[in-house]
Amino acid sequence: MPLFDGLGSGGEKTAIVIDLGAAYTKCGFAGETGPRFIIPSEIRKPGQQQAIKVVQYNINTEELYVILKEFIHILYFRHLLVNPRDRRVVIIESILCPSHFRETLTKVFFKQFEVPSVLFAPSHLMAIMTLGINSALVMDCGHTETLVLPVYECTPILPAWEALPLGGKAIHKELDGLLVEQCTVDTDTTTGQSVPAVIGTIPEETVEDIKVRTCFVSDLQRGLKIQEAKFNLDGTAERPAPPPDVDYPLDGEKILHVKGSIRDSVMEILFEQDNEEKSVASLILDALVKCPIDTRKVLSENLVVIGGTAMLPGFLHRLLAEIRLLVEKPKYSDVLASKSFRIHAPPAKPNCTAWLGVMLAVTISCVDEIFHLKN
Repeated sequence: MPLFDGLGSGGEKTAIVIDLGAAYTKCGFAGETGPRFIIPSEIRKPGQQQAIKVVQYNINTEELYVILKEFIHILYFRHLLVNPRDRRVVIIESILCPSHFRETLTKVFFKQFEVPSVLFAPSHLMAIMTLGINSALVMDCGHTETLVLPVYECTPILPAWEALPLGGKAIHKELDGLLVEQCTVDTDTTTGQSVPAVIGTIPEETVEDIKVRTCFVSDLQRGLKIQEAKFNLDGTAERPAPPPDVDYPLDGEKILHVKGSIRDSVMEILFEQDNEEKSVASLILDALVKCPIDTRKVLSENLVVIGGTAMLPGFLHRLLAEIRLLVEKPKYSDVLASKSFRIHAPPAKPNCTAWLGVMLAVTISCVDEIFHLKN
């Protein structure tokens, strides 16, 4: 064992940290400032083209056990390359994770891999540890949903949580539809062909790459004009001038022409209010209204945003502008006295903020008392 492997832990090997997300899983070792590996949360069976998602809440326990067992085996013996019996495990989870998923995952670690102990660390609580504060309103913008949970004096205010099925998955679905409808593909022999005629369906990995490389979140005024033009059926609303088109290479032989109007408009799905006037920004205000009155000022001035979707260019600036716009509506201005909102800048990227918080938490000596021991 390397000398540094046991430092700070009385000679005991450092714990394994696993952040099991809906899209990606981060794994590594406690005491390091970031994960060693970030891999898709999926497994592939021989002879099957479709990957099987690991994080599934609507399947029976037996199927879930088999999927988790195979995926954890990949983590240990293809990436981490350590003996599971030698190291404790810390799992970063959502505080609203279904109990049957948590129990099945624990059973896999104890029965299949015989780990000495397991600790479940709530991602929202771990995120504020990176800032050295006790109270914050934490928003987790993930792949399948956006979840807001207030934390006051290191205690989650569970009755005030808010969630919407808006995240990376919703953006991918919207972007895929726009690419198929509006974009064209050039090949070696033809130009201006429709997407379905040339490549059929676009793989989700390609859609995600197009989102990350070409798309961005518009500012408030531009976003409102884009929404107005989108929902104005008579065509009187004028859309702002779009950014330049982008040529995206496919398979080295085809070129997908991504329109500029798609690049700046696809993210508006996060901020468009539905029939119940719900959006990503309204979740924060709705959660604040549910909090005790004496906690609202502290929470509104300590907003923490984590999750991969929060890394989109312009997202945090637009989110803060949307909040300040919505809070002036009578629905919120009549019950929220404080109009001051501030977003913290954690010392890590949004998708790794909870990871860094776990690294700080496991260095505390009393953490041993809350580990779930095998016996």
